[in-house]
Amino acid sequence: MNEETMNLIWGAEEIAKIIGRSTRATFHILDSGELPARKVGGRWVVERSQLIRFFMENVA
Repeated sequence: MNEETMNLIWGAEEIAKIIGRSTRATFHILDSGELPARKVGGRWVVERSQLIRFFMENVA
C-alpha cells in the first residue's frame, strides 16, 4: 500500500466517524456536495488531508 491509498477514507460510515456525525447526516452532507468527496464505484471516498483541510478552513 502506498501513502496515497492509506490517506483515503472509504464509505460514508467511516467518514461519519471521523467528522463526528451520524451516517444519515453524513450522507446528506455528501449528497449536497458540501464535503470534498466523490463517489467511486458507488462508495464515497475522501482524502483524509482534504477532509482535515476542509474543516480547518471552515472553523477559522
